[in-house]
Amino acid sequence: MSETNERRNFLKGLGLVAVSVGLSSPGLVAVAQTAPPPAPPMPAMDMPAAADSASPYTYVFFNPVEIAFIEAAVARLIPKDDLGPGALEAGVAYYIDGQLASWYGEAGRWYWQGPWQQGTPQQGYQLPLKPSEVYRAGIPLVNEATQKQYKADFADLKTDQQDKVLSGLEKGEIDLGRLPAKTFFAFLLQNTKEGFFADPTYGGNAGMVGWKMIGYPGVQPSYEQIIEQYNKPFTAPPASIANFTDDSPR
Repeated sequence: MSETNERRNFLKGLGLVAVSVGLSSPGLVAVAQTAPPPAPPMPAMDMPAAADSASPYTYVFFNPVEIAFIEAAVARLIPKDDLGPGALEAGVAYYIDGQLASWYGEAGRWYWQGPWQQGTPQQGYQLPLKPSEVYRAGIPLVNEATQKQYKADFADLKTDQQDKVLSGLEKGEIDLGRLPAKTFFAFLLQNTKEGFFADPTYGGNAGMVGWKMIGYPGVQPSYEQIIEQYNKPFTAPPASIANFTDDSPR
């Protein structure tokens, strides 16, 4: 199978999962853990400008070092290619920034009384770190690890080196101290998938590139006009929540 087809199938697989569960939010585990637990999405935010817009998005959570990391990381997790834009171009970094600045970043609806003990994957999140704290603690720890190995921060590495670091995080081969590397990677990957496939009103999926990739129609007002058109592809462009708010253009 060609690399192009492999990426298409991979993204379609991610999209089917994202659409089936909605906007899920990742959880943290003590050691090796399964997929992070879901949480409701934050309220819709003003849609950020595209990466090449004259009015760029203003980060509200990440500092400059963290911005460099998150943009480099999402660009490697879902890179752009001949099939279309990747996570960076789709504004995924903006989505993650907005989520971490919201009540999700502060674990607003999580039980937060402990006990903070190592659990099993079936028990879900067990560490006393909010999502915002996972990123705030994890990014400098990753940069510290890459400084030791490559004498540079993650964002300044070559792409093949970045891929190797991300793979090491996923496999738990990089020591991040109190924060398990697999846990940090699970957050990063889950939020990247969310940002690529969520409704654009949440800050990512700019131009609905994720939906167009998998053929997802978004928020259609009605299918009444085509309900009896059997065995025909649905060709209407995807629609966002923003298309149907009182103050947005139709």
